[in-house]
Amino acid sequence: MEWRVIELESHDAYLNMGIDEALLEGIRDGTSPPTIRFYTWKPSAVSIGRFQSMNDEVNTERCKSLEIDCVRRITGGGAVYHDQKGEITYSVIAPEKMFPEGIRESYREICGWVINGLATIGIDAEFAPINDILVKGKKISGNAQTRRNGVLLQHGTILYDLDIRTMFGVLNISREKISDKMIKSVEERVTRVLNYSNVTQEGLYSALLSGFVRGKDYKIGRLTETEEKRANELSESVYKSKEWNFSR
Repeated sequence: MEWRVIELESHDAYLNMGIDEALLEGIRDGTSPPTIRFYTWKPSAVSIGRFQSMNDEVNTERCKSLEIDCVRRITGGGAVYHDQKGEITYSVIAPEKMFPEGIRESYREICGWVINGLATIGIDAEFAPINDILVKGKKISGNAQTRRNGVLLQHGTILYDLDIRTMFGVLNISREKISDKMIKSVEERVTRVLNYSNVTQEGLYSALLSGFVRGKDYKIGRLTETEEKRANELSESVYKSKEWNFSR
């Protein structure tokens, strides 16, 4: 089956989530092809997992003052700070039948595409079940997945850079004052592409693209008018709404 690949683009948090769900619906209905998309978040954003509480996980007042979006994902997992210049995010949306049945094995397959891409810029990464990618024992990519009506959606982030102080400021990681000890603790567990390569963010995207399309029939495409309209509807009616974002 041929994949559609949507090249790197930037959207706000609400439209990014709207696009993912619009594509999930389209594939469910048989009107959209299996799709791989790459994107960044403009402005920077915080996303929380489907079952989390925004008020528990996020310093919303701090986000507001920094003009950082806050949105709930339809996938599970934890709260994530998405720095506009510090990461690349991907989404894979396709029929479940295109992937291994088991959750762990489907994660392993898609995360393998990320690992292949990182290898092209000299970064030796490995899959760490159930949904992380590590370099030298440190997390460089987190991933989340949901399955609905026979469709699999997986999205994940690859850390290009890491602004720990801003991350601490917008996530309720600790009520303590940010300390050098806390920052060192994060640096011991999390890493970034720039620690291993002087590649640009665009260069990282090119590497990821090569890893994702390896061995696949694909064509570069874009959203259809129908998908774009539905994505904007979901952005406005769901992902910008307090009812969705503060539902827990």
